[in-house]
Parts: sequence; C-alpha cells; structure tokens
Amino acid sequence: MADGKSSVGTGAIDIALLIGRLLLAWIFLHEGVSLALNFSGAVEMAAQFGLSVPLLVATIALQIGAGLSIATGLLTRIGASALGLFCVATATLFHTNFSDQNELLHFEKDLAIAGGMFVLAAAGAGTLSIDHWLRGRGQ
Repeated sequence: MADGKSSVGTGAIDIALLIGRLLLAWIFLHEGVSLALNFSGAVEMAAQFGLSVPLLVATIALQIGAGLSIATGLLTRIGASALGLFCVATATLFHTNFSDQNELLHFEKDLAIAGGMFVLAAAGAGTLSIDHWLRGRGQ
C-alpha cells in the first residue's frame, strides 16, 4: 500500500465507518438520554462530584447532540472531536484512583473511546453519512 490506497473496497470501508460511528455514538446517546430521563437523580449524582446543574445540562446536551452527530454523520468531525476531548477530560478528572482496578479500567476505556473519536474526526464519516450527502449537493 505504498500508494496510500487500501486493498479493501470502498463499500467495505464505508460500511465499517457506519458501524463504527453507530457503536461509538451508542454509549453517549444511551447515557445522555438516561441522565435526561432521570434528571433529579442525575442532579444528585452531579452534586456528589461538585458539579453544577448547568454543567450537567451541558453534558447531557453534548452527549445527545454529538452522539446524534456521529450516528447520522452530520458534522461528524466536530462531534467526534468534542466527544474525544470530553472523554479525555472525564478520564483525567474522574478516574484517577489507579489503585482501584475499576477506576483504572474506566480511565483506560475513556482514553480508548477518545482515540476512536479522534480517528473518526481524522477519517470523516464516509459516504454513508449526511456529511457526504450535503457535500454532493454542493457540487
């Protein structure tokens, strides 16, 4: 592959990008909707971490908004970048007790998800996306 072209067909790459986008988006959509549907419980949980209600609302909006962005392929690079940064922040702010194996695992998972988001931001959504459809309309 010295020429930079993949031996995998374009269709397979686009299907892989779609599946990857949906899998990456799922955790954020699920968590954002869960927090929104149990808002009073989420407020109590946020208070335990010293987080304000406006920050909780912003977190829910980010998870749902950027999750939908990635799932649909609309403004994918922005949504993926935002969630990648969110995951790095979450890992470094909330999962730093490395003597607790569960916390270490959450730290590592957050960083792994961030890595996937940054790869998606670099690669773009592929042809099975609203981004691609909108680019085609502009020609």
